[in-house]
Amino acid sequence: MSTAKNGERLTHPFPALFDENSRTLILGSFPSVKSREQQFFYGHPQNRFWRVLAAVFSEPVPQTIEEKRALVLAHHLALWDVVGACTVEGSSDASICGAVPNDLSPLFSAAPISRVFTNGKTAYTLYERHQRAKTQLPAQYLPSTSPANAAWSLEKLICAWRVLREENG
Repeated sequence: MSTAKNGERLTHPFPALFDENSRTLILGSFPSVKSREQQFFYGHPQNRFWRVLAAVFSEPVPQTIEEKRALVLAHHLALWDVVGACTVEGSSDASICGAVPNDLSPLFSAAPISRVFTNGKTAYTLYERHQRAKTQLPAQYLPSTSPANAAWSLEKLICAWRVLREENG
């Protein structure tokens, strides 16, 4: 298998977000360039993740990392990425090569995670390939909030992501 053109071998630069009350895990693939710069999830201003999450839970859209962290934890969510290291070109999921999965066991040891969702098809495919056997939990694919997923409007994303409200209250 060849590596991505001009790809760079990277290790995930920041930790998972969860606490002992997290029940639902949302997995992305690997942090974008902007997320790697900010050292936090979904850092690109055009990524709709934070707008979708706020709408699903009828909360204001968080602006700061602390507000984002608080929104996630208040709704018993956990955020992490499937890939712990890979070769990637920029922020392109399609360019991910040589993926080494993140170790999800610390999350499952510390929190009663009972549901797993993926933000996009790449995260879903990699989770199913590398981690489902270890977690024994199927993942539910959710459409990507990435600006590259232009086929999905903000309104359609919010409708699809409302499944997060079930059992989470």
